[in-house]
Amino acid sequence: MVLLVTAVVGAVVWAVQLQQPRVAPTSPSMQRQLFGDSNAQAELAKLEVKGRAPKTGYARKQFGDGWGKIDGCSTREVILARDLANEKLDDKCRVQSGSLDDPYTGKTIQFQRGKETSQRVQIDHVVALSDAWQKGAQQLPREEREKLANDPLNLLAVDGPANQAKGDGDAATWLPANKPFRCQYIERQVAVKRRYRLWVTSAEKDAMARILSSCGG
Repeated sequence: MVLLVTAVVGAVVWAVQLQQPRVAPTSPSMQRQLFGDSNAQAELAKLEVKGRAPKTGYARKQFGDGWGKIDGCSTREVILARDLANEKLDDKCRVQSGSLDDPYTGKTIQFQRGKETSQRVQIDHVVALSDAWQKGAQQLPREEREKLANDPLNLLAVDGPANQAKGDGDAATWLPANKPFRCQYIERQVAVKRRYRLWVTSAEKDAMARILSSCGG
């Protein structure tokens, strides 16, 4: 019991350190949190527009060998603890159970750790790593690619099948079915691409601008 309480307290500390609230699918916009006095539209305009580079050389290991660590705990577990409600952790900071208000589908998913159940909730890279590779990440130093793959800004706990359906799609080819979340989703993508100096395609930029035009301040 003491170990479990300690782990839960640790999750609260993580949330503070990550400087991000639990994901709120009903909160359409987080522009002020991400951009301060600027906004997503203005930051989108600063992104370079180019075609996709070849996927040649892409492999997950280009972004590190699996999940990194935050305070000694797997990044995956930290993000689960951040995004799930009523989460329970063991003494090895592994999330055992919790409830996810899935931002991609709007469904509530009960998470239970186990061989047959863990994949119901997956950790998505908001800007897919393959997409990042084809839009500038292959030019980044390896340590910066590893940072991108483990950056809490670019990570969300989501419905497993929705994550699989997204694949490495960008905004021009895939958007969350949960329309109220699309503003926050695109805002995060813009913020990530600005942070890591990635570019967008013309079709991707048009899709992003279309969503952002309805987001307000």
